[in-house]
Amino acid sequence: MQSVDSPLSLRKKCDLAGVHRSRLYYTPRDPCSIESDLMNRLHELWLCYPFYGYRRLTAVLRQEGYAVNTKRVRRLMKEMNIQALYPKPRLSVNGKQHPRYEYVVDRNAIAAPDAVWGTDITYIKMPRGFIYLVALIDWYSRFIVAYDLSVSLDSGFCVELLAAALANTRPGIVNSDQGVQFTCGDWINTLKNADVTISMNGKGRCTDNAITERLWRNIKQESIYINPPDNVTELKKQVQEYIHYYNYDRPHQALNSTTTDYHR
Repeated sequence: MQSVDSPLSLRKKCDLAGVHRSRLYYTPRDPCSIESDLMNRLHELWLCYPFYGYRRLTAVLRQEGYAVNTKRVRRLMKEMNIQALYPKPRLSVNGKQHPRYEYVVDRNAIAAPDAVWGTDITYIKMPRGFIYLVALIDWYSRFIVAYDLSVSLDSGFCVELLAAALANTRPGIVNSDQGVQFTCGDWINTLKNADVTISMNGKGRCTDNAITERLWRNIKQESIYINPPDNVTELKKQVQEYIHYYNYDRPHQALNSTTTDYHR
């Protein structure tokens, strides 16, 4: 028989309220926060082990305590536009027609600054949502020629960055992937009007843009992950400080552990 002070058991109260007993002391988390945390950790693992596919990444996440399955990890990787880096005979076909340009860079033949610039976009996880970072990097000197941050993936901020950089210097080649930001008419026309050769990563060629991809790994592991910014203002300052360090103070292994020798 139940006491006067407690006429119903906790289980009975949960049954009457339609709440599972195991959730009695559970404080729900914001689903967006859970997804952001998972995506951030997924990207960290992919940067460390870019050859891991969704199955192996799922196994690692489960070992770390994340309640995920292969379908969810594969969906998130698709949304984040990341995949295991290994040669593939054929990738998914882009349904939207866009100009296609050959990969014309011979990295062994790059002998001076401004011979080849590479560009790419990465995302930076914030407490709420993501900020996107685009950069132009000189492949000879590893100097970041220009960069910008945006809250969206609209191609406009990429084109504006390119136009501003070309106003100061004209490279021989600009290499990019085949994303919509780098195949839109404004981007292509800006390069053509400046008489710059257009180069694009080949399908299934995961190493074509390796120099630019390494920049993203460096800035995240050496700055963002160590001191995560709380807001966009902090992020802008942090990115600015790191890029100044990267350009003028950081020794680069590819340059025999010296700093860049890019001269404006």
